[in-house]
Amino acid sequence: MNISDISADQLRRAAAIKEKMEKLQGELTGILRTGAPAAAAVAAPRKKRTMSAAARALISAAQKKRWGKLKGVTAATPAKTAPKKKFTMSAAAKAAISKAAKARWAKIKAAQKQ
Repeated sequence: MNISDISADQLRRAAAIKEKMEKLQGELTGILRTGAPAAAAVAAPRKKRTMSAAARALISAAQKKRWGKLKGVTAATPAKTAPKKKFTMSAAAKAAISKAAKARWAKIKAAQKQ
C-alpha cells in the first residue's frame, strides 16, 4: 500500500489510533513502574495558578494583622511612622572631605615611591 493512496480521513483515524496507543502505553508504564514516566504526565505541563486581586488583598491584610500582633502594633499606635529626614551635607563639608582624601592618597603614594 502506497501512502499516496490513503485518504485524509484514513490518515486522521490512524493518527488518533496512534495517540491512543501512546497514551495507553504511558498508563501501562505508570502502572508497572518500569521505564519512563507516563507520556500523558510529561506532555501536559501544569497550568499556572492565578489569584484574584481581592484574594491577594485578603491574604495581605491577614498577614499584616498577624505581624502586627507579633510586633505589638495596635490600632492606637500607627504601623508606620513618618520617615526621618535625610541628612544632607553642605558643599563646603564635601570639599573638605575630598581635600582630606586627596591629601591622604598623596601621602600613601609618596610613601610607596620611596
